[in-house]
Amino acid sequence: MGAFLELVNRWSSHLKLYPKPEADSLVHWLLEHHLGMRRVDMMHFLEEKDLPEALKQDFERLKTGEPIQYILGHGPFYGREFKVSPATLIPRNETEELVHLIIKENPQANLRILDIGTGTGCIPITLALEMKNPEVFAVDISEDALEIAKENAKALQAKVKFLPCDILAEIPPLSDLDLIVSNPPYIPFSEKEQMHRNVLDFEPHLALFVSTDDPLVFYKKIAEKGKHLLKPHGKLYFEINERFGNEVVRVLSALDFKEIRIIKDLNGKDRIVSGQKSGE
Repeated sequence: MGAFLELVNRWSSHLKLYPKPEADSLVHWLLEHHLGMRRVDMMHFLEEKDLPEALKQDFERLKTGEPIQYILGHGPFYGREFKVSPATLIPRNETEELVHLIIKENPQANLRILDIGTGTGCIPITLALEMKNPEVFAVDISEDALEIAKENAKALQAKVKFLPCDILAEIPPLSDLDLIVSNPPYIPFSEKEQMHRNVLDFEPHLALFVSTDDPLVFYKKIAEKGKHLLKPHGKLYFEINERFGNEVVRVLSALDFKEIRIIKDLNGKDRIVSGQKSGE
């Protein structure tokens, strides 16, 4: 047991980008992935001299700040593993909260749902698997991201139709939608220097950043097009930058959406805005 704890402490001390508990967790994750052993077994049987070379190489990548999900090629989301690549954002806990809210608030069967800016496909795939017989569509501007999303849908046996679309310039060829959900780029370039290096250096800027001059551009465009795509009383759900909750509310209000709300995440930060298209 002592040898295992000494190894974890020594390796985690090299991960200077992370707080100690997170660094310890990353080392455990890497060891479990490569060795296929539970932590309790590693405590009793692990010998550093027996570590495979591939594990040591992956640890060197981890030391550079590369996210462990990219190193391993997958990451968890809502109880499932999703393939990730540098073409996709890594699924995050806040987005799990968005998905959980949608599932909880929309128990009806046979809903038509569109996810805009799908990345790994974690949102539409989870909705397809957790809701009652929905018809789910997803779009992204990145062909590389769409390929990853399609692989995830196939691996998880989820029925989702993926379409290429630049939502700023195009409107998806769909209609009569019950729900639109989007976690669009929402970090202004002016905030770039404040970001953690392991995000800035490795995750796709196309999916992260938006012009400082118009940080609400995706919300405006999606809401405008959503008015045409949604059925009367159809709902729109956005993940947002915590700084822009009131501004996103104003965008939806100006387009005559009703029942507009700001929902906080588990850390108490404004994270979701939802609204409903008026009846016609």
